[in-house]
Amino acid sequence: FGLLLAGLIGLAVAGVVFLVCKVFSYYRKKRHPEAPVVSFFSSEGGMLIASPLEGKLLPLDGIEDPVFSAEVLGKGCAIEPDKGEIYAPADGVILKIAESSHAVVDLLIHVGMDTVERHGAGFAPQVRAGEHVQSGQLLLKFDLQKIRADGYPLTTPVVVTNSDAFSDVIVVASGNMTEGQNILLLR
Repeated sequence: FGLLLAGLIGLAVAGVVFLVCKVFSYYRKKRHPEAPVVSFFSSEGGMLIASPLEGKLLPLDGIEDPVFSAEVLGKGCAIEPDKGEIYAPADGVILKIAESSHAVVDLLIHVGMDTVERHGAGFAPQVRAGEHVQSGQLLLKFDLQKIRADGYPLTTPVVVTNSDAFSDVIVVASGNMTEGQNILLLR
């Protein structure tokens, strides 16, 4: 409980607010009943989450931020981005967009470390809260070079914030990722 409380206080102090993408596995069925949902499910059962950006996949416990590396917000992975664009990893609804625009649940895609301090500078949301999005749709653009030049690490955690609702959250990829490549399996 102490670690959780410390993590939540740390987030409040850091002012972390995030763009939230609520993943609805049934959304595609309701909107397009003829569309297959196979791309979101593995043959072993469970939901597959695609990479929302291009870059090198990293384990959460290997990143510098103690809240993410201790999995206080949930299980997942991180990606060191090669390109300044975030895409929807699945069909869903955007629940909230941060005033600082630095992050995209139960799935949290948090661009960079301490980037909330930029107050939105270098981030350009491409969607609005309440908007329905399709897998692969552009959600956020960010100025990779400018943010890095200003000294902010761009390691981007991709975390399932309701991990406890699943028996397991498994990282199913390694190395360099392309947008749309499966990275997480939720069982």
